[in-house]
Amino acid sequence: MSFKATVLTLYPEMFPGHLGFSLAGKAAGRGDWSLEAVNIRDFADDKHRSVDDTPAGGGAGMVLRADILAKAIDAVSADDGRPRLLMSPRGRPLTQKRVRELAAGPGAVIVCGRFEGVDQRVIDGRALEEVSIGDYILSGGEPAALTLLDAVVRVLPGVMGNAESGTHESFEAGLLEHPHYTRPAEWEGRTIPEALTSGNHAAIDRWRTAEAVKLTGARRPDLLPAGSSDD
Repeated sequence: MSFKATVLTLYPEMFPGHLGFSLAGKAAGRGDWSLEAVNIRDFADDKHRSVDDTPAGGGAGMVLRADILAKAIDAVSADDGRPRLLMSPRGRPLTQKRVRELAAGPGAVIVCGRFEGVDQRVIDGRALEEVSIGDYILSGGEPAALTLLDAVVRVLPGVMGNAESGTHESFEAGLLEHPHYTRPAEWEGRTIPEALTSGNHAAIDRWRTAEAVKLTGARRPDLLPAGSSDD
């Protein structure tokens, strides 16, 4: 079973973007996953293909209409079991755990918001899961959708050549990833840590774990259990 992504957007030409290249592009060519970008305007019912209207209660900007977006969602997903995601700065932060959950499923329907937001009634009525990729605002959900799909596709079976590549990274074990080194052995007076050149795998593992904990404590102490940092 391949992973099927359907993106609802006002700008389908933004897809597949960078996902058409490198590992993701090759995986799509093999049929490991697929991407369909659907224009929400195709479901508008007037000659201007209008999809938005002024916010109830007044205020700046426009709001994506519930009736138009619902028709689009129903047309592409019906009851196919795929989660329905809305890229939104007010959503729950995307985590590596959620990425792996999505990758283990049949795919996803991803709604890319624009304007001031999406009518809450379609969020409730179509059980949209709001997902955020960070505490900042983008001009639309398309870059966020590409980011989410990049994270998911790379952990699909067979996409990365070395299966271990996806299990020794930041957030996989609740820590930031340890530092990496390669040849030359010395560069500008800086050498590779002795533990990494010792050939002692137990010592290498201890060094990597200690460095990951230290780095996480310095940069993302919120990821560490209380009392486990070096501070």
